Amino acid sequence: MFPRIAARTSPDPQRVAAAVGEVIEPESGLSLDRLAAVGTVHDRGGRVRVPVALLATDYPLADELRAAVVAAATGVAGVREAVVEFAPMGQRDRVELGERLRAAAPPATATPRIYAVASGKGGVGKSTVTANLAVALAASGQRVGVLDADVWGYSIPQLFGVHRTPVALGGVMLPVQAHGVALISTGFFVADGTPVVWRGPMLHKALQQFLTDVAWGGLDVLLLDLPPGTGDITMSLLELVPDAALLAVTTPQAAARTVATRVGRMAREAGMPIAGVVENMSASVCAGCGEHTAVFGSGGGDQLAAEVDAPLLGQVPLDIELRAAGDRGRPVVLDSPAAASAVELTRIATALPAVRRSLLRRSLPLSVS
Repeated sequence: MFPRIAARTSPDPQRVAAAVGEVIEPESGLSLDRLAAVGTVHDRGGRVRVPVALLATDYPLADELRAAVVAAATGVAGVREAVVEFAPMGQRDRVELGERLRAAAPPATATPRIYAVASGKGGVGKSTVTANLAVALAASGQRVGVLDADVWGYSIPQLFGVHRTPVALGGVMLPVQAHGVALISTGFFVADGTPVVWRGPMLHKALQQFLTDVAWGGLDVLLLDLPPGTGDITMSLLELVPDAALLAVTTPQAAARTVATRVGRMAREAGMPIAGVVENMSASVCAGCGEHTAVFGSGGGDQLAAEVDAPLLGQVPLDIELRAAGDRGRPVVLDSPAAASAVELTRIATALPAVRRSLLRRSLPLSVS
């Protein structure tokens, strides 16, 4: 008597397509189903072919996406092997997708918490603070975006370890995804080392496009990394993002605190609320013994907070892990979460107050019923 051979179950191509459709496309953060990127699945005795349309011809994350699609397809009963067939999305499909994403943008009433991270002078670690707060907020389950408004001195691409051009779909750009955060920066559009030589009107237009022509999706928090000082970009953002709250970054040094006060006063005069003050480089931490040394003095954060009438949210020490993580393109809260700097930055992220600008002195739309 011969042993009974179990009949092999043929996979259902529609179930395979549905499973693959749930895969998140890493460049956009959207599912393949929402992108309408999954073609007709074909089965040959448990070996399935899965066509997937890519968002760009020079798609940078093909290996990552292929692995995710194969894992989803082979998880369906009866699938022995999955072969992924990539092809770039046609221009017409790209334009239609861009229009769908624009139409699906959250209404104006669904405004995220917006923090304009500013400093009076360069070199105080404003971008480092921005990057780490963003990653810490994302790790807590929030949907976070970073707009790098430091057009001339952009450093967000380096701090997040990404250097690729955002995908454009018609008139809509997709923010670059890194460490759970959606990013946009002029640094993604120029070669390394190339200076950005733009005047006021071009800067204003670029910032406007970053706000209106980027498919940010439904964010909970948007961080704006401002250039130092009170120049054109800062003034433009006060106009373009009236719901932003200022987050002032300083060091304990008197020079940094004095010029940061000017930014705080400018915000007050414009009616922008101040969420708080972060004192960076509060002390240098010895890698060997853990001793804290106040290299830049002390008290700058407290004084700035008193001068702008806002809370001192935290004091971030300077340690080796913070510097090394930035060089590696992995914010320290992710790279070395037990480091003293990472612990304090994570605590500050959880303590960020949700503040809104007063309606006083704001022009409001009128409607006639």
